[in-house]
This record gives sequence, C-alpha cells and structure tokens, in this order.
Amino acid sequence: MEIRTLRYFLAVVREESITRAADVLHITQPTLSRQLAQMEEEMGVRLLERGTRKISLTNEGLLLRRRAEEILELVDKTEKELIEQEEAVEGTVTIGCGDLAAVQMLPDIFRTFHERHPNVTFELYTATADHVREWMERGLTDVGLLLEPVNMEKYDFIRMNRQEQWVVAMHPDSPLAALPHVTPADLRGLPLILPRRLDVQSELVHWFGDEYENLNVMFTANLPSNSSIMAYSKLAYSIVILGSLAFWDPSKVTYRPLYPELKASSVLAWKRRQPFGLAASKFIEHLKHAFQTEE
Repeated sequence: MEIRTLRYFLAVVREESITRAADVLHITQPTLSRQLAQMEEEMGVRLLERGTRKISLTNEGLLLRRRAEEILELVDKTEKELIEQEEAVEGTVTIGCGDLAAVQMLPDIFRTFHERHPNVTFELYTATADHVREWMERGLTDVGLLLEPVNMEKYDFIRMNRQEQWVVAMHPDSPLAALPHVTPADLRGLPLILPRRLDVQSELVHWFGDEYENLNVMFTANLPSNSSIMAYSKLAYSIVILGSLAFWDPSKVTYRPLYPELKASSVLAWKRRQPFGLAASKFIEHLKHAFQTEE
C-alpha cells in the first residue's frame, strides 16, 4: 500500500465520486479506478460501494479511512519536521492540555520561547490525559499537560508545582450554592456528572467513601466545559477540576470546593526516546530550563 494510493482513496471518500476525485487529483478516471481496484485486490476486501449517484464506504472502507487519515497526518508531520532541520528554527510544536489550572503557567513559557524563535508556531488543543497520551504515542502530539493519575512509564516529565482543585459546578440558584463547601453526604441522591476517565473516577470513589453507593450519576463527561453547561441548565451537579472554570461568569455557573479537600497534580510530559523535530526539541529544552530555574 503506497502513500499516494491512500491519498487517492481519501480523495474519493471526500468527493463521493471517482470522476470528481480524478478531476481534483488531476489524473484520469480510468487510472484512479484502476488504482482503487488494485488496492482492494491487494487487501482482499471491498472498500467502496459504487452506487449510481455516489460512492459509499463498506465497514472495511470506514476503518481504512480512519487509519489513512492518521497515517497521512503522521506522514505530513514527519515531512515538516525533516524540513525544519535547518539552522533557523521553524515549524510547529503541538501541545495537548487538560482543562487545568496549570495551563496558567504556560503563557510565560510560550512568550519567552517565541522571543527566541519567532518563526515557531504552536498548536494548542484541549483534551483529557488519555486522549493526549494516545496522540503522543502515535507521534501526533509533542508535549502533553496531563492530570494525574496517569501511567508515565514511557515518558519524561516535569511535575507542575500548582495543585489542581476538585469542585462541584452548579447553577448559582442551586441549593448547594448556599454552602461554603460540598461533602459526600450533600450529594446524596442528587443527579451528578462525573469525569469519564476511569483512573480519575477511582480517585473520586475514595473521596465518596460509603456514600458512593448512593450516587445518582446522570452523565459522564470528558471535559469540564460541556458538563458545566449541563450544570448551568440545572440538569445535574458536575464534579470537575476547577481549571478554566475560575474564569467563567459566576452569575451563570458557580462552584464549591469538595470537603474533605481533594486535590490532584499535573505533569508536562513528552515521550522518551521520541525523534522530535527541531522546533519541538528546542521547546522541550526550553521547558526543562524554565522549570529548573523556578526550582
């Protein structure tokens, strides 16, 4: 299977037509049809359903589309990194972050790095630690800011010195908003939104203790933003890391800390023995120096 053929396949998927895809690719329709037929023959599966009006995907085709997108994204990223191996540092550093308070420690890092390497840009996205770590495994993300607990066996990391606080997010009119903090007993029977990550749920199980059996879990959610919208709508109380919630409009969504207090730590991590591009390598060295200076 060639990279070129994968690009042909994805063009057909996007256009839903071999004729239109051939026009986009600037090749003849018979050539494209022959390439796709050869790919199906090599794999021994049928990838496309050729309808009268448009092309659709078989189950095998759906799987190949997902994998082809991942493969080509990695190929494109690698090509960019190879081009970046020049004297002048250029390129993009990809950073995945949880919705964490520790993100507030990053702007100064970005600022000082950008002053030294103005041609480097950053791709910053928000996701759970599990998702970010998965993309780091695939080589699609350079650095991750991850909420612990997380398995760091394959990673080098810097533990952030800013603690993450667990809170309950709610509408300001909710009865629990009248309390200074929220205990496990206060949440008995109330509709709740818990984090989706199983490792994090385990931490909350310990906090709830015997009250865990009385939980009324209405949702699980991967990010605080969506679950806080549910809380604003008075559907449920959301148990989340405070993170960016501290910047939300308190007249729409407020929060109360858990009691007994529950906190977590976070780490900046990158995969050990990963062949990074020049921009990412320089940024990781910058991170090490910046946090060593803080210590």
